[in-house]
Amino acid sequence: MNTKKLIIGILAHVDAGKTTLSEGLLYASGKINRLGRVDNKDAYLDTFELERARGITIFAKQARFDIDDLHVTLLDTPGHVDFSAEMERTLQVLDYAILVVSGADGIQGHTRTLWRLFERYHLPVFLFINKMDQNGTDKVRLLTDLNRQFGDGCIDFTTRVQAGFTEQLAMSCEPLMDAYLKSGHLNPEQIRETIRNRMVFPCYFGSALRLDGVEDLMRGLREYSATLRYPDAFGAKVFKITRDEQGNRLTHMKITGGRLRVKDALKNHGREEKVNQIRLYSGQKYEAVSEIEAGTICAVTGLNLTRPGEGFGIEPASEKPLLAPVLSYQILLPEGCDPRSMIPKLRQIEDEEPELHIVWNEHLQEIQAQIMGEVQVEILQSLIKDRFNVDVTFGSSRIVYKETIARIVEGVGHFEPLRHYAEVHLLLEPGEPGSGLQFGTDCSEDEFGKAWQRLVLTHLEEKQHKGVLTGSPITDLRITLVAGKAHNKHTEGGDFREATYRAVRQGLKEAESILLEPYYAFTLELPDKMVGRALSDIEKMYGTCALSHTEGEMAFLAGSAPVSTLKNYQQTLTTYTKGFGRIFCTVRGYERCHNQEEIIAAIGYDSERDPLNPTGSVFCSQGAGFLVDWDQVKEHMHLESFLLRQGKLPAEEADARAAAFEERWISLEEIDRIFESTYYANKGKRPAWKRRVDPNEELVRAMPPVRQAKETDEEYLLVDGYNIIHAWPDLKALAEENMDSARMRLMDTLCNYQALRKCHVIVVFDAYRVLGHREDASEYHNIHVVFTREAQTADQYIERFSYVNQRKYHITVATSDGLQQMIVRGVGSALLSARKLKTAIEEANDRIHRDFLDPQLQDKRRLGESLTPETRQQMKDMTNHAE
Repeated sequence: MNTKKLIIGILAHVDAGKTTLSEGLLYASGKINRLGRVDNKDAYLDTFELERARGITIFAKQARFDIDDLHVTLLDTPGHVDFSAEMERTLQVLDYAILVVSGADGIQGHTRTLWRLFERYHLPVFLFINKMDQNGTDKVRLLTDLNRQFGDGCIDFTTRVQAGFTEQLAMSCEPLMDAYLKSGHLNPEQIRETIRNRMVFPCYFGSALRLDGVEDLMRGLREYSATLRYPDAFGAKVFKITRDEQGNRLTHMKITGGRLRVKDALKNHGREEKVNQIRLYSGQKYEAVSEIEAGTICAVTGLNLTRPGEGFGIEPASEKPLLAPVLSYQILLPEGCDPRSMIPKLRQIEDEEPELHIVWNEHLQEIQAQIMGEVQVEILQSLIKDRFNVDVTFGSSRIVYKETIARIVEGVGHFEPLRHYAEVHLLLEPGEPGSGLQFGTDCSEDEFGKAWQRLVLTHLEEKQHKGVLTGSPITDLRITLVAGKAHNKHTEGGDFREATYRAVRQGLKEAESILLEPYYAFTLELPDKMVGRALSDIEKMYGTCALSHTEGEMAFLAGSAPVSTLKNYQQTLTTYTKGFGRIFCTVRGYERCHNQEEIIAAIGYDSERDPLNPTGSVFCSQGAGFLVDWDQVKEHMHLESFLLRQGKLPAEEADARAAAFEERWISLEEIDRIFESTYYANKGKRPAWKRRVDPNEELVRAMPPVRQAKETDEEYLLVDGYNIIHAWPDLKALAEENMDSARMRLMDTLCNYQALRKCHVIVVFDAYRVLGHREDASEYHNIHVVFTREAQTADQYIERFSYVNQRKYHITVATSDGLQQMIVRGVGSALLSARKLKTAIEEANDRIHRDFLDPQLQDKRRLGESLTPETRQQMKDMTNHAE
């Protein structure tokens, strides 16, 4: 289907002149007869009183106009970073974008964020560099900066009639260069194709306020935009929910295929709703139509269950916005206002702005809303007042934390009270940063029915799962259903909900959880004489930054820092720069929390006392259900562990990653049992194996055999000091109070062990963060102690020693670091996990008691036994007489 319709969004960093350019486009096209202005509060698309009062765009709105034979639906999006989520949802329905850049300020922080979003949604872009009438603007410098930061495809199209334009355009990408070399010229269709494929980005320079360059931009949109084709099958994408002045719910959508008619029934997720009215908005006014075709933006009434990002027909659901709120505020209700009656009203606003995430926090007994920043707080406060006539206030902001895991685990859940049954096994794997939650199945339908599998996936997706550190939402995880079991008679749908939730929680309890916090990416502009102060401040805020460039006496720093430390820095910056400093922040994403233990203690969440998110499972015995704690659940499961089935050891072992590389030791007793059950099974009594029991056998079992022949029989045990300290609970607890004491206790323990083991013991401690530190090796009683040099870790020292001496000595490395284990295993060294080293040492201590201390006690007993009966009686009489 051919169309001359285009949906174009206009986007910019705040105060770049976006709304002014929108007015210019509408005026130049003849849509409006008079130019409105933001400062005069009469802009065509700033239809809400709040927008006019603050002079910023808060809600995405549309206008319809024509450029000759091209019909344009223009979507004006919010420019302030606090309203980024609405802007990002709008991007998903655009055909082209116009990016407005301030010629006076250049490329700013939010401009870069927008460019990354254009790349994510593969959106072709026209650039309008505004405010070129202001003093100090430099077209050549701006164009150079655009190509440096956005790529070589940014071409000045205002010079297309000048000599050299075609050659410059041809050099911007390979397809145009090939076409130019073949024919000596470029036709418009070839240019349209490269723009559509994001190889070329036309740039127009001017002043929207003076209408300078606006008509050039309009001609470029008409001449260099491609004609789009849409499929005949129906499809639609929802990007926004609003309400009109009468309170009617409006679903804003783009038709991406076929046609939509009034009274059509739209089906999704098992529900069906009819379209009552189709509206085509332009500003505040709309036109009601009975039918629309693909490539059109419309607002529909009659749909009460739709959500932004939802797809109908052939259109899939959208990805969640990359820019999510990172602050949480308590909503304080006026006296006498019942929270139970207020929450449904707030849900209406959440319906329009899903990222607000209005929740009732049972633990804190308060209503909370997730918000991008301070400006959005003011807007939400005004909306509640205007719509519901309730004066609410907001408490201080809190950071929205998230949680993830560091290693793969198998989470299991079982729900079996009387006459119920369900069991679920889930594989929890760490995902890429920013990947969110991903769900899938790796389960045979022969073993677990397809209907049950779909039900489990539904339960995984329907809930926001809490982490076990702070109760924050989990993210960056792939959760895969790997096994499940139902009962033909007793299983009901709700049983799998319980089992699934418990499997997630059990896996999180078993995993190594990590607390994540949001980070800002920032650009800092300040006088160059104050760069040192800024660098020091950023370091204190646990951030990183570097000098980007300088312009005259002003310096520009770019970097990132936690939201918790950076959010109020503008006030400090303004003070010490006397108003000359500015900072532009955009949400970068979530990274490991810089003060995890402090935050966990401050929040005080107890995962074992969260009745809505249980970690244990319910089993049935003798007609009654009983609860099993999360750390004992796997001993009661009815299905075999998936990880065991895949040849891996259970995830509940503390050194699971290391155990995957340890060799299995088969003892003589195990060989006896194998022969008993196989070869000698039908041969009567077999002869007994006669062997001498070596007192060192228990110690030898703990250390895997070394197969390579060595030049000498000397044995070396290399111990990763800090790894062992943090792996042994008693040393870890001592280290939290005094690390020196923990080191000394480990060294004393190894001295005792060496006295029995008779091998060379080297314990290695990291000192790689100590500036200028040289490698320090010394003797402590009968063992060797090494502190590594600057920039050298204990891992590196151990790997080097193992590699250099692999042919000389029998080397065993004691560590639970999985990566290090792989490396030392590769050079032929044996391995001891932290747990097995502790076991070996405990057995050595037992042997000392058995071989040395116990005989002394026996000698003492023999002294009493050597007395004659008469002597013993005399001693007894003397004792009685003394008493």
